[in-house]
Amino acid sequence: MLTVRYFAGARAASGRAQEQVTAGRPLDEVLAELGRRHGPALGRVFEAASFLVDGVACRDPRAPLPAGATVDVLPPFAGG
Repeated sequence: MLTVRYFAGARAASGRAQEQVTAGRPLDEVLAELGRRHGPALGRVFEAASFLVDGVACRDPRAPLPAGATVDVLPPFAGG
């Protein structure tokens, strides 16, 4: 399993702070599953979000995610 943590708009769209999903699949497959599970609002967040895998920017959405990994979903933040 791996942990997906949602921040800001991703948390609002998913209705949760985090959840567990099956590891060994690429990020794009995990995101497709989560989009189906939580609806189109989360899919729209994914389109603009950045993703960290164990604290490192994910550059290859087709690379398999290892068991025990943590994926952070970071939508664009506004601030000043």
